[in-house]
Amino acid sequence: MIREAHVNGIKLVYREEGDPAAPPLVLIHGRTADHNDWNGITQHFAARYHVFAIDLRGHGASDYPGAYALADMARDVVALLDELGFERATLVGHSLGGAVAYLLAMTWPDRVERLVLEDPAPPYAMKNRPPIVEEGESPGFDWRMVHETERQFLAPDPAWAEGLAAITAPTLVLSGASHLDVEAVAERIPRAELVTIEVGHLIHVSARAAFLRAVDEFLADGAPQAG
Repeated sequence: MIREAHVNGIKLVYREEGDPAAPPLVLIHGRTADHNDWNGITQHFAARYHVFAIDLRGHGASDYPGAYALADMARDVVALLDELGFERATLVGHSLGGAVAYLLAMTWPDRVERLVLEDPAPPYAMKNRPPIVEEGESPGFDWRMVHETERQFLAPDPAWAEGLAAITAPTLVLSGASHLDVEAVAERIPRAELVTIEVGHLIHVSARAAFLRAVDEFLADGAPQAG
């Protein structure tokens, strides 16, 4: 079911699936995607979790406020958890969504039950990035978001890399052996588990079965029970 919440000064749209009595799990998509990027994935996790697949600000049907600091995106998710009445949730984030997820986990460690980072955007300066070329009249996202997040990818806050050490949630880092040095992210997070599935950046699309198997095994280890 598609729902919306007004949190942190914006409208945030999300898809909700699963048993409301089950533990909450939040899926956070990558840049220029939306909640539909998790089609099929949401149904899989909804068998055991109360699933929320969100549209980040500047994406999909959520507001395009013109301000796209990654820290604000993380704050949006925390505000949504507050609105929904959840003290803690499991987070699964891909790419940009992975960065949002680890920023949340380092800033509000008590709000994260478990953390899954799928080929996350790293907290260090990316190099050799191709220039952004705007194309398409209605792309389903705000081009300003693309430019602002790109600036953060090229010159991230140094506190982000340092903050990874503050993450306390059990963490799974999935590497697609892509252009991102995901291994360096895993090394900075205490006791993080690193799994490599060599299919490129879109692991949950290119190798869905392997993605789900790795995440299921990780979540099954000490997973919270429905209450």
